[in-house]
Amino acid sequence: MKEKPVSLSLSNTRSFSMSVCLSVFALLLMETSCATQRQLKTTDAPEIKASGKPSDYSDCQGIEQRIRDEYRRWKGTRHRLGGTGQKGTDCSGFVRAVYRNAFDIELPRTTKAQVKEGVPVNRDQLQAGDLVFFKPPSYPRHVGIFLTGTAFVHASKRKGVIISQIDPYYWGKYYWTARRIFPTH
Repeated sequence: MKEKPVSLSLSNTRSFSMSVCLSVFALLLMETSCATQRQLKTTDAPEIKASGKPSDYSDCQGIEQRIRDEYRRWKGTRHRLGGTGQKGTDCSGFVRAVYRNAFDIELPRTTKAQVKEGVPVNRDQLQAGDLVFFKPPSYPRHVGIFLTGTAFVHASKRKGVIISQIDPYYWGKYYWTARRIFPTH
């Protein structure tokens, strides 16, 4: 027998709803780490297709290796607004393609929709595969995929698909938020 999800009405007290949401997010964040082997269940989880690829996303090094393999295929691909292929791609098209190719996970097409997927992650708890979002002055939103340390891969407007650092001079200054997509990780 399926359980029906509980939803809180926005007309109820907003503070109660906010505290419940923050509590749930805090619990989810505490439950996620490279050592965690539990399956997280979120209503925002992306569609994960069955494939020949391992479905255990708890191996951070394996996740990063798959992302780097995809990066090698895409390296230098020029930026093209609205693009989704290797002749030209924008940031969200690139992120979507990497997740599809490396993990058989379907993400939404736009950065605006991608920022609503998965669960939020604090900047100091980023792990390989987390989506990192920025609000630089040159465009309203930007997304990349975190690797390790401060490195992330993305489709830059000027340089195409590259690996950059979340440094205090540019990307760190415009860092916005991060989301964890993998059910366990």
